Amino acid sequence: MKFENLQIIEPILRALKEENYSQPTTIQWEAIPHILNRHDVFGSAQTGTGKTAAFAIPILQHLYNDKTENSSKFRKIKVLVLTPTRELAIQIAESFSTYGKYTRTRNTVIYGGVSQGRQVETLKRGVDILIATPGRLLDLMEQKYVNLSNVEYLVLDEADRMLDMGFIHDIKKIIKVLPTERQSLFFSATMPKNILELSGNILNNPKKVAVNPTFSTAETIKQFLYYTNKSSKTELLMHILETEQIEQVLLFSKTKHGADRLVKNLELRKVSAAAIHSNKGQNQRQIALKQFKSKEIRVLVATDIAARGIDIDKLKYVINFDIPNESETYVHRIGRCGRAGEEGTAISICENEENHYIKDIEKLIKLKINVIDNNPFPQTDRRLSREDRKMIEKEKMQLKQEQSSARKRNLAEKNSRNAKIKQTTENNVKSRSSKGKSNPKQYEGNRSSSAPKSRNSKQRSSVR
Repeated sequence: MKFENLQIIEPILRALKEENYSQPTTIQWEAIPHILNRHDVFGSAQTGTGKTAAFAIPILQHLYNDKTENSSKFRKIKVLVLTPTRELAIQIAESFSTYGKYTRTRNTVIYGGVSQGRQVETLKRGVDILIATPGRLLDLMEQKYVNLSNVEYLVLDEADRMLDMGFIHDIKKIIKVLPTERQSLFFSATMPKNILELSGNILNNPKKVAVNPTFSTAETIKQFLYYTNKSSKTELLMHILETEQIEQVLLFSKTKHGADRLVKNLELRKVSAAAIHSNKGQNQRQIALKQFKSKEIRVLVATDIAARGIDIDKLKYVINFDIPNESETYVHRIGRCGRAGEEGTAISICENEENHYIKDIEKLIKLKINVIDNNPFPQTDRRLSREDRKMIEKEKMQLKQEQSSARKRNLAEKNSRNAKIKQTTENNVKSRSSKGKSNPKQYEGNRSSSAPKSRNSKQRSSVR
């Protein structure tokens, strides 16, 4: 099973050979023939299965053949690829550039969070392939910088992620302006009801390609598990980094502050690290990713928002510093390693309050994760039963409600006191003002009546 058997044209085969790609992955083997035959495709595939090449290679071949037939010098947007994150958009653009380096095609990527100036200038020069996040694309469409009337190929990548991030209305607006005569390709890691409904509105009699059952993990990824205490997690992480032959690792944290704290702790221990999450500026994120890819830093710490937007070629190690409370997230995290048939290792560090997440994950992936017994920092905290966890959650909820009620009472009392003080102050001011206005004559009268009285008293005094 080789790319030559898929009737790929020589310019693309040459580029693939230079990247040492000779055998297509399962999704590439199944999807490329359908796309080359100009069928719509509905693809279900996990991250790390090579689905970017599954749509990029046949689209590039179509563009190359179409240009041979129609050699117009003016470039119009023929391909639109929609994707949820900036990182993923950039990586898809890099893939099109890599596979299409000998096809004379031009692509560009547009996304928010940066100045639109350079993006607009590139669009004005003309491109064949536009990779975009929905928000920035709509913005430039409204400014008349983007014309989609010539689009012949539409790709929705990570469609489920786009819906999770609230892009459904943006996607519908964009699709409304596209030509109805087009080839549409729809890729999603999961198949919830809203994804099926969306695909039904976009695709025309599609060929369905499903690789691996939903939420299975790649067979090339070895999975290991350490049970430890919350207080020992950082020390255990350092032990793993020191004993394992880990040149580079993608380390997942469930929070942005936790990611920054991990970087600080690693740097204190002389381990080069950087964090990538939504609080970081676009330039910071791209610099961190570039440094990691070039092996300038050893550890890249990421939150789940970046889980599907990171693609590092031949990454071998992923570590879950925190166990995700959603089992599906675990699959997406470890899918960053062992991609496209390469071997990978996923290591998870679990504290006692996360133990039940492991059980849920194992149930989902239908696999028992290998527990490391030779652990210098074993879990000694009492493992919580489901009843204990329910009780703790109930107590936490009650405490939150009590704190919220107390805050509301304090605020109400404070507002009431302030209102009374304000009312009292206003009443005093009004009282003084009204007295000053209503009594001047009376005051004058008192003065006039008191004066004669004073004179009479003097007279009486003199008589005496």
